[in-house]
Amino acid sequence: MRALALGLHALNLAAVAGLLFLCQQLLRAHDALAAMAVLGVAGLLVLLQFSKRLQAWRYVMPGVSAVMVFIVLPMAFTLGIAFTNYSSAHLLSFERATDALLQRTDSEGLGMDLSLLREGEGAAARYQARLRDDDGKDWLSARFTLPAPGAPATGTTVMLGALEDGQPLPGEALPPRALVELLPQLRTLVLRTPDDRAWRLSSLHRITDQAQRYALIEADRLRDLRDGSIVTADHAAGVWRDASGQALEPGFRTTVGFANYARIFGDSSFFEPFVRVFVWTVSFASLNTLLTFALGLFFAVALSWPALKGRGAYRVALFLPYAVPAFISIPVFRGLFNENLGEINLVLDLLFGVRPGWFSDATLARAMVLTVNTWLGYPYMMILAMGLLKAIPEDLYEASALAGAGPVTNLFRITLPLIARPMAPLLVASFAANFNNLTLIALLTEGAPDYLDTQVPVGATDLLASYTYRIAFNDGGQNYALACAISSIVFVIVALLAYVNLRCFGGAKATRR
Repeated sequence: MRALALGLHALNLAAVAGLLFLCQQLLRAHDALAAMAVLGVAGLLVLLQFSKRLQAWRYVMPGVSAVMVFIVLPMAFTLGIAFTNYSSAHLLSFERATDALLQRTDSEGLGMDLSLLREGEGAAARYQARLRDDDGKDWLSARFTLPAPGAPATGTTVMLGALEDGQPLPGEALPPRALVELLPQLRTLVLRTPDDRAWRLSSLHRITDQAQRYALIEADRLRDLRDGSIVTADHAAGVWRDASGQALEPGFRTTVGFANYARIFGDSSFFEPFVRVFVWTVSFASLNTLLTFALGLFFAVALSWPALKGRGAYRVALFLPYAVPAFISIPVFRGLFNENLGEINLVLDLLFGVRPGWFSDATLARAMVLTVNTWLGYPYMMILAMGLLKAIPEDLYEASALAGAGPVTNLFRITLPLIARPMAPLLVASFAANFNNLTLIALLTEGAPDYLDTQVPVGATDLLASYTYRIAFNDGGQNYALACAISSIVFVIVALLAYVNLRCFGGAKATRR
């Protein structure tokens, strides 16, 4: 017990140290609110270390922390995104999108040749830029300083003036090697001519004109400096719009409320594929749970037969599909079901002269998915059923035999009724696991064959988990917030299944006690 207490102390102290480091990083990122929340959690952990009244919570806190970090926070983050327009076109905050527009420049294709003059050495060095435009006119900048090579580059704005004929040039022109060393600083240098045109470095010896495109009028309005038109922020859509109503890039994140859920259930282009996938997901989870249970129970009953010789070898052989990791087994099955070179089609062609299109026909693809997952899942049910069968008294089967009952009667009158209650919670858990079986679909079919009448990427074998993944990551991030909304719906469904599991089966056990 003392070792456990010391281990919890060490774990709490490590967690406090990690939280303090995270708090420091959040403060550097200027996220004071999140830093205060993290600091509060660290303070709570410290309080648990020294408070006798809260001593019992020391043993509960690691589990609570794990639930918060791995379940509550990711789900809260997902749910938060579901109420926004977050996507590849709306990645930035409003402030950063506005800054991106304010930094946008236009160029008329003008340029000047650049040479850099230096007076002095080291930290006391001062520089002047000598320029010659395409018309042969010479310019000379005011004196300015640059950070030393290797130091952080900071932006510098310098005014240019016309260079008179015969005017002496101060300092010496820097060679290309010295210019290369100062290149990070020179890239942040802005040179301005009297007409307020900005010039920036485009190559080692060349600058080009880059006039500012937009100017800020107020928080939600910009002025287009080319024609004086007004650009306004459309917070409902998360974009800036010009005078003609056209959206400008980049867009920005904004809260859209229940708009993503309205798209799922109100827009036929999203609702119809969602319904297809939902129906198939429920069917897949139900059929697979029943098939794995039936096959596992069959093998468990067969292996429980006392007259069967070599039962140990059979048990090992039947357990092997569960022992091999799924990420190894599933690609093997993908190769076996290959329509052109797979061994299954070669055998079928040899015996019956047919070569089924396992990946191109929707019905065959679904049958293949069910077959593979049943093969991978039955050993788990077999092990559970073998343990439950051992708990059934042999006297019941002996009495049944004396009454003249056969194996089928024993199955439905003795075996199934006695294992139904302890097996039911596990079947519900199996249904929930199959409901979110992303690994199988991603490695076996990738959702194929795809539907051709939908706007979003979806296929006949897609489950809700793979459908959501494809929307989020295989569609260029166009509907990332929509995928988060679908994920929250899936979470609610699985949470309801867990509640039913605990309510029905856990409550029944408590009542019997």
